[in-house]
Amino acid sequence: MKEGKRRRPRISFETRLTLLALAAGFPAIGASFLILWLGGYSGKVQVTVMVLLTGIWLGCAFALRERLIRPLQTVSNLLAALQEGDYSIRARGSREMDALDEVYREVNLLSQTLQEQRLGALEATALLRTVMAEIDVAVFTFDEENRLRLVNRAGETLLGMPAERMLGRSAVELGLEDCLEGASPRAVARSFPAGAGRWGIRLGAFREGGLPHRLLVIEDLTRTLREEELQAWKRLVRVMGHELNNSLAPIRSIAGSLSKLIEREPPPPDWREDAQRGLNVIAGRTEALTRFMESYARLARLPAPNMTTIRVQEWTERVAGLETRVPVRLEQCEEASVRGDGDQLDQLLINLVRNGADASAETGGEVSIGWQRRGKHLEVWVRDQGHGLTNTANLFVPFFTTKPGGSGIGLVLCRQIAEAHGGDLELRNREETRGCEALLRLPG
Repeated sequence: MKEGKRRRPRISFETRLTLLALAAGFPAIGASFLILWLGGYSGKVQVTVMVLLTGIWLGCAFALRERLIRPLQTVSNLLAALQEGDYSIRARGSREMDALDEVYREVNLLSQTLQEQRLGALEATALLRTVMAEIDVAVFTFDEENRLRLVNRAGETLLGMPAERMLGRSAVELGLEDCLEGASPRAVARSFPAGAGRWGIRLGAFREGGLPHRLLVIEDLTRTLREEELQAWKRLVRVMGHELNNSLAPIRSIAGSLSKLIEREPPPPDWREDAQRGLNVIAGRTEALTRFMESYARLARLPAPNMTTIRVQEWTERVAGLETRVPVRLEQCEEASVRGDGDQLDQLLINLVRNGADASAETGGEVSIGWQRRGKHLEVWVRDQGHGLTNTANLFVPFFTTKPGGSGIGLVLCRQIAEAHGGDLELRNREETRGCEALLRLPG
């Protein structure tokens, strides 16, 4: 097998530049030597002039070489400094408004830009590390081999060991392999070295250095849930205490009056009538208290919806026919259907129509029902022509009511039904006219 042709060694840039500079002056030097040779000058003059011209020629060639190579070496040093991360070096020495000055200026601007970017990155990194150290949720980052690369102070507390002992260890060794699997976000009940409880787990992904990494965030939900539970119990006790006091106070007062009435000797002639009225009041307050407890039990025992397909036209016509106190008008809308529990949605719409009828009856107005598709949801509205809402802060507070004899659970039950179906319920005043609009959103 024949050997390939040898590659000729490449001439360096500096050598080529020197040869080009010498070649540029060679015609002039050759012409000068020819003139001296043919000019009849003495040998001494010819040698002297030739040596002088040769010195000038070589001096200019090498001077040109240096004038071109030095700026390139300067730019090379600047770029090498940038590569090493040293952005403090600047180029100097060129005249303004020439080509070399433009090169130096652009390199200096690049150096300044990189310096500002690095400073911003360092400040952002310092801020991120400070935030991660101070937040009370555990943050872990794992590389593509599920080895720990970063952990904050809360993560150290959660696993009960310093970061130096954890970094580089796998998720299996740290006992976090199950946290890196499954849906996100999710809540789990498990134990860590820091304690047992309910924990919120969130997963994320990012790339660093072109390699995939995973972000794991673990949040202690126990304290939050306990605080929410405590606040819920406080609200419940406050509401129930208020209702119980409203019923027990008159019962206690009337019972004391009846006791004194029976002890009187001789009894007054109309004591039977007084006793009967007092017993009627006690019975009435007892029935009201019973209704209150039944209303609370109904609110707390709402079953899971039994999902079926419901035609919206038939659903709204059925509910509208139950209200006879005021006119209920069905707006012309396109046919639609929705998935839901027919009994629960009937109860929801009945309550909304009844509230609208109560409001419209005060002004002699009517109630209208309509619906439309908006994105992936079906919006059903019930509009009345009443006086509108004056206090929207407590609309969905259990047992809060502005109606005489109202239970205060109608709207709360409606919202609970809507949320059980994956939707929501909103009440607001109408903008184009007086009255209120109840807007129910259900997944389409």
